[in-house]
Amino acid sequence: MLRWIRQQLGFDPPHQSDTRTVYVANRFPQHGHYIPQRFADNRIISSKYTVWNFVPKNLFEQFRRIANFYFLIIFLVQLMIDTPTSPVTSGLPLFFVITVTAIKQGYEDWLRHKADNEVNGAPVFVVRSGSLVQTRSKNIRVGDIVRVAKDETFPADLVLLSSDRSEGTCHITSASLDGETNLKTHYSTAETAVCQSVSQLETLQAVVECQQPEADLYRFVGRITVTHHGEDIVRPLGPENLLLRGARLKNTKEIFGVAVYTGMESKMALNYKCKSQKRSAVEKSMNTFLIIYLGILLSEAVLSTVLKYAWQAEDKWDEPFYNLKTDQEKNSSPILKFISDFLAFLVLYNFIIPISLYVTVEMQKFLGSFFIGWDLDLYHEESDQKAQVNTSDLNEELGQVEYVFTDKTGTLTENEMQFRECSINGNKYWEVNGKLVPEGQTNDSPDGSAPNLVREELLFLKAVSLCHTVQINYDQPDCLSAAGDPFSHVNGFSSNEMEYYASSPDEKSLVEAAKRIGVTFSGISGDTMEIKIFGKPEKYKLLHVLEFDANRRRMSVILETPSGGKVLFTKGAESSILPFATSGEIEKTRIHVDEFALRGLRTLVVACRHFSPEEYVEVDRHLNSARTALQQRDERLQEAFNYIEKDLQILGATGVEDRLQDKVQETIEALRLAGIKVWVLTGDKHETAVSVSLSCGHFHRTMNILELLQQRSDNECAEQLRRLARRIKEDHVTQHGLVVDGASLSLALREHEKLFMEVCKNCSGVLCCRMAPLQKAKVVRLLKSSPEKPITLAIGDGANDVSMIQEAHVGIGIMGKEGRQAVRNSDYAIARFRFLAKLLLVHGHFYYIRIATLVQYFFYKNVCFITPQFLYQFFCLFSQQTLYDSVYLTLYNICFTSLPILVYSLFEQLVHPHVLQSKPSPIQVLYKNIGRNSLLSFRTFLYWTILGFCHAFVFFFGSYILMGEDTTLMGNGQMFGNWTFGTLVFTVMVITVTLKLALETHFWTWMNHFVTWGSIAFYFIFSFFYGGIIWPFLHTQDMYFVFVQLLSSGSAWFAIIIIVITCLFPDVVKKVFYRHLQPTSTQKSQSLSAPQALGCVESLCCYQHGRSGCSRLVHFLEQMTGRCPTTSNHCDMSSRSNRCWTDADNFYSNDRSVLTLSPIEVTHC
Repeated sequence: MLRWIRQQLGFDPPHQSDTRTVYVANRFPQHGHYIPQRFADNRIISSKYTVWNFVPKNLFEQFRRIANFYFLIIFLVQLMIDTPTSPVTSGLPLFFVITVTAIKQGYEDWLRHKADNEVNGAPVFVVRSGSLVQTRSKNIRVGDIVRVAKDETFPADLVLLSSDRSEGTCHITSASLDGETNLKTHYSTAETAVCQSVSQLETLQAVVECQQPEADLYRFVGRITVTHHGEDIVRPLGPENLLLRGARLKNTKEIFGVAVYTGMESKMALNYKCKSQKRSAVEKSMNTFLIIYLGILLSEAVLSTVLKYAWQAEDKWDEPFYNLKTDQEKNSSPILKFISDFLAFLVLYNFIIPISLYVTVEMQKFLGSFFIGWDLDLYHEESDQKAQVNTSDLNEELGQVEYVFTDKTGTLTENEMQFRECSINGNKYWEVNGKLVPEGQTNDSPDGSAPNLVREELLFLKAVSLCHTVQINYDQPDCLSAAGDPFSHVNGFSSNEMEYYASSPDEKSLVEAAKRIGVTFSGISGDTMEIKIFGKPEKYKLLHVLEFDANRRRMSVILETPSGGKVLFTKGAESSILPFATSGEIEKTRIHVDEFALRGLRTLVVACRHFSPEEYVEVDRHLNSARTALQQRDERLQEAFNYIEKDLQILGATGVEDRLQDKVQETIEALRLAGIKVWVLTGDKHETAVSVSLSCGHFHRTMNILELLQQRSDNECAEQLRRLARRIKEDHVTQHGLVVDGASLSLALREHEKLFMEVCKNCSGVLCCRMAPLQKAKVVRLLKSSPEKPITLAIGDGANDVSMIQEAHVGIGIMGKEGRQAVRNSDYAIARFRFLAKLLLVHGHFYYIRIATLVQYFFYKNVCFITPQFLYQFFCLFSQQTLYDSVYLTLYNICFTSLPILVYSLFEQLVHPHVLQSKPSPIQVLYKNIGRNSLLSFRTFLYWTILGFCHAFVFFFGSYILMGEDTTLMGNGQMFGNWTFGTLVFTVMVITVTLKLALETHFWTWMNHFVTWGSIAFYFIFSFFYGGIIWPFLHTQDMYFVFVQLLSSGSAWFAIIIIVITCLFPDVVKKVFYRHLQPTSTQKSQSLSAPQALGCVESLCCYQHGRSGCSRLVHFLEQMTGRCPTTSNHCDMSSRSNRCWTDADNFYSNDRSVLTLSPIEVTHC
């Protein structure tokens, strides 16, 4: 128990050395004083809290927020000193916000606990004491031998010991880890593969030495030492020997494996993604506004305190006859009294800081994010995938994007490769009806006859069919374990019944093309690969696989041919193959590769190397030495690969086509019209990338393409950048596009960032090719840190795009064919690139407008709320008397005004969604108008703040003027008191701020109506109920019958109506005349949504039976503003159904906002 506590506190880490030693079946050495290493148990913990730490940990996290901590301080001040308001007024809202947030987070964590318990309690079988024992997953220990059956998931990270197959292989799928649905083959060592029963495993003596846990799914370094007849046999272990937790066993009856990483040390657990820590521009603005309002609060508190003492300088106000000081008050310190009064005023005005703003924003983001997943326009029917939101904190940032960085393969293209042509021994070929034909010729051989392939062609096709990591799936999954010939499935089924699976679509397309031509890859059994050449089988022994990596950009296999020779086949990018070639048609192949790339084809170069027996012995020694190393294995493997992959003979090159996704060109054009610059970052060679950029509309044919390629020094790069800058300056009319490769980019970013950025910003499109993953992230970081601080978005589908997705302000993953790494590390995930247009131009536009209005409105209504309290102090000698009852203070933000703004922030639409997508001009104007966080600019913030102060002055002085001079407004002569006055101000305020939001609402649903009018009705019902009963638990009954008496006075009703109209009438006039005289681009665009919704004014313009009084008023306003002819006839029925207008017409539909008159022009009106 003590050890567990120390581990939890971090004082006693489970492991401290660089490697771990795992004794298979936990058979520890009996001699000496062996101290076993301590490892984590197999429990998965995805939850954040426990029963014991939930309250303190959750409270600590919540009080790190400035607003929550501020209100906690205010609450404590109210408890410690005599303040004008009850501690409940601050404590209850704080308690409400803290409780709601805690319940939400607690419920989410409870769901995680529930899921964890299901996983940890799953039944598993382990080998213990010579028998197979069933236990729970959480009880697996490092060193246990675990049995996993077909279609089960692996409960821990296991090193494969054996399977039901004689060669000790198994097939798995890792879709839950990386999204790759292809079958992957994993291997056991020959010494353990024979242990296929529990009794044989009981006698196995083996030790696994491996690295400590790390998150990389594709990296594992270790070795296994098997003691056989007293002799230690050492074999290397790599990723192909490790079965990852979460992967699923396929096409194999059962396997046995030893657990090496368990629980939270498994690779799956280490890859758990924490919630994004990115902060949106709106959140930053919100914090700035909070600080400004905190300054206003402190200013009001200081001013009130100073004025109080200035007023009390006169003796008659310092100690009036009706409020004599006590001895304690007379003897108290003036400084302490000043501080106490300052704190009391601080408490009195503290509601100017909106405590419920954070929780409302959080709810708006959380609930609003569901709309993305529910949007059928973002649903891809073919793959049955809907849009996915991984973090809702950045919804509004989608409406602020200025730069989009996109991958090419799998993002702009389908990542579905089709073989088009190839180059063999300096000659170009294409495929015609399943036959390899020289380019320019047609297939003239009779059908069914086997083509005659020359030696070079046959060798090329063999290389393509053998140099890969393709797996095969068959219609009968158990056929792979059939006895006898391991390739009996090929003989028993036609070749059409086999299906190839590959992690790389390029490999799959090449193997399928070779199969169509006649060289068929039949499968792999143990270390034997079989191909069929026009039906004649050939078997090759697989000696070594030199895996692909991003640095080498090639992969190789070393095989033993049927004649006993040793040969290396390799394929990769031309830049990683041609420099190491010494024979073959090198120059012709290079020319053909460039031609393929110009046509937009993806290219690979294929080569071989034949080893003499002496050379192979040296090659084998290098590889085994590197692979059995526990330290610096990767570096030693790179050295060995470079030693082997040289002196190559060029066999040829391939060209495969990657088809563009649907509507990519339209999407890029829509983004460009919205003012968003698109950069394409790809690893392809520049000819291929330029061709695809032209075909997808990223580059136009009329665009001047500038190149920054193959720069070899800083000076050369700087000079080229200056030349490009001069060309752009001299030809400022033509649009420019920039193409830069990875090597030149490294030089440009090293010393000439400013010059490079100047060139890039003046280009309509930028294409970066031959990019490494980290270079992609550097480019994004460069734009982010530029002086303009633009909002960036990165979108990609593969693991090589993860770094730029995490670096950008907004990261979007494409659910493509390169796994799920990008999706798991993104903020949002979509199935196709074309969905990006609606995600940004519609959802982003709506989210930003909604939350911007929400933030501004919150500050506005709190200024309206607390300013009358400040003004009231001038009329009560700054005695800190509160204007509102404590219950009203508490419920104002929680109940009376909370729901309308929440519903507004979920459903508001300034224009119809189709307008934001259909017409070029609205796209260009509307998205640009809200860019650079314009709706939360200081000018807009100042407008809402001043408006709040103005309305507050009208509330207070309007009530004072109408009622202050004559307080005997009751029929029986009873006077109004200060609580009646405060209640009148509060009533006017609740109605006004609610109707103000109604004025701002353009899209009305039944829910908007319900919460808007329902909030006002709830206030009246609650006030009647609260003031109509004597509540025994209240210390005072100040509000008893106050509200009833107030509303029983006709004068009070008159005052309420007059004050509300006085506040809102200028807004109505402003809206009407601005809409007519200076309409905004939004108001102009609203005309395009008119056919979908007919509003009040539009419906009253024309009637079948004449015109109403309202329509006459509208027609009068139209005449006043010159928007309607002075003579108009009655409208017939056809005028309602045959409306027509053009883009040039001044057409203004009703924007569905309350009290907004919106004239229109129709054909017959």
